[in-house]
Amino acid sequence: MARKILVVDDEARIVRLVRTYLEGAGFQVIAAYDGREALQAFRSERPDLVVLDLMLPEIDGLDVARAIRRDGDVPIIMLTARAEETDRLIGLELGADDYVVKPFSPRELTARVRAVLRRANPALDAGGAAQDEVLEVGDLRLDTARRQAYLHGQPIDLTAVQFDLLTVLARQPGRVFSRMQLLDAVQGEAYEGYERTIDAHIKNLRKAMGDNSRSPRYILTVRGVGYKLADLDASMGGQSDA
Repeated sequence: MARKILVVDDEARIVRLVRTYLEGAGFQVIAAYDGREALQAFRSERPDLVVLDLMLPEIDGLDVARAIRRDGDVPIIMLTARAEETDRLIGLELGADDYVVKPFSPRELTARVRAVLRRANPALDAGGAAQDEVLEVGDLRLDTARRQAYLHGQPIDLTAVQFDLLTVLARQPGRVFSRMQLLDAVQGEAYEGYERTIDAHIKNLRKAMGDNSRSPRYILTVRGVGYKLADLDASMGGQSDA
């Protein structure tokens, strides 16, 4: 099951941006826009990690961090426009696990979320799912502990990157991922110059699955956006390769 991240910021644009990248990396995201809402969401949703803005209405981010720390040891990444060393030290002294200053790279933040979760619980993989996770989508089955994929009950020979890519897609069948989101998810921190390399990975993954690149059944191209795994439990269909 996907790991749950609470993102708290009073700027809706930032929340949308962070949500896009974290969901693209396979995480589940809950959003809050002020300190009071953040604490309510934290107590009701019990997230695995909190991305917390320092300057919030209703209840200040530092007070939110204090309340979270009183409740347990859930990892916190502070997200703020305050660059002063004293503010950073206060946040860290309150128990924040990391500190990101605005403006920031959403890819870097995603990588830091992974790193903090990995440190907090080494038994979990980078995508936030338990290593003994078994994913089943139609006649596709992924055993993440053994890193083995099966189609129609037969094993598929995949490279490490191909397996990671298929796992990201299989965790959210039907969801459209951009090329950059897929690269972020499988490589940790992608670079825009290499964004198109995902096309080669998809081509090879389709070949390994015996999928027809002109009319694929499993991994579908969404023109101008990226790729998605067909919901194999629903109606089947495909689009030609971009």
